[in-house]
Amino acid sequence: MTIVAAADGSALGNPGPAGWAWYVDENCWQAGGWPHGTNNQGELMAVLDLFRATEHVAAEPLRILCDSQYVINCITKWMPGWKRKGWRKADGKPVLNLDLLKDIDAAIVGRNYTFEWVKGHAGHDLNEAADDKARAAATAYQAKRQPPRGPGFPNTPAGGAATAEAKEPAAAASAPVAGNAAAALPAAAAPFELPGHEQPDLFSSLEEEFAPAGGTAVDAVVALERELLTPSVRADVSRVAVLLHPDFEEIGASGRMWTRDAVLASMDQGAAKAPSMDVLAVDLLDPATALLTYRSTDHRGTALRSSLWRLLEGQWRLRFHQGTPEA
Repeated sequence: MTIVAAADGSALGNPGPAGWAWYVDENCWQAGGWPHGTNNQGELMAVLDLFRATEHVAAEPLRILCDSQYVINCITKWMPGWKRKGWRKADGKPVLNLDLLKDIDAAIVGRNYTFEWVKGHAGHDLNEAADDKARAAATAYQAKRQPPRGPGFPNTPAGGAATAEAKEPAAAASAPVAGNAAAALPAAAAPFELPGHEQPDLFSSLEEEFAPAGGTAVDAVVALERELLTPSVRADVSRVAVLLHPDFEEIGASGRMWTRDAVLASMDQGAAKAPSMDVLAVDLLDPATALLTYRSTDHRGTALRSSLWRLLEGQWRLRFHQGTPEA
């Protein structure tokens, strides 16, 4: 019987508090995360933990639903070439997220698996559930508390790899981890590590964040734009302030020019339904600039929109936006 599971990652800020999750149903899912990480690391960790969680049923085919083309390409296309080159990319630079990729490479040996790309935030039940669990984990780390970890996979052997993260000894949980914010967390909220698996280099992924082939900047910018359209976020001045560039400007449908301060001062506190978003294109103009164009649809009709995102101190922030209603 084929096991069908969605795997997803989330990072609030990308990089920022990060979570991962895989999801089969409400009785079969698992999540975790770190105080600081990227979407890519969350996506990869979700896939790795899914393989480990199903080791005891390795004979069953595994079908993994994933909305990250970067993750799918890493595992199904690029890894063999990277391994032949000593885990280096075509330009000779070391592969990023190497520890996670090596662990996945070992975990998939002898497994019968397929990946299926699904469009994120498009109403796919399993993908939406995995995304919700991953974001809940990231939000928990942002609040410096333990994330909801889930029931895991049924009949996983006690002490097995799939449950080891949650069973890490308390002494290890309170030990500081170099290179991230773990030392600032209270002991009960410090991140756990899987045995034999070091925490990834959580600050090394910016190069991949704007690599067009990997799609990582594309994923990040689209996700942040969708976040800005969410009513709960638009009602949160502090979150919108983080997402808007200090020099943000917007040309409204009426032709009015809006500044960042003006937008923050006039934010709608209502609970209107978020408009749908149909991405038309995402163009990386340079390593720190992405242009997103899309069509939004709400009760007022449709509009063509363009957003210019800039990478500022490791955070994608919206520099300019313009929307034009369609006739």
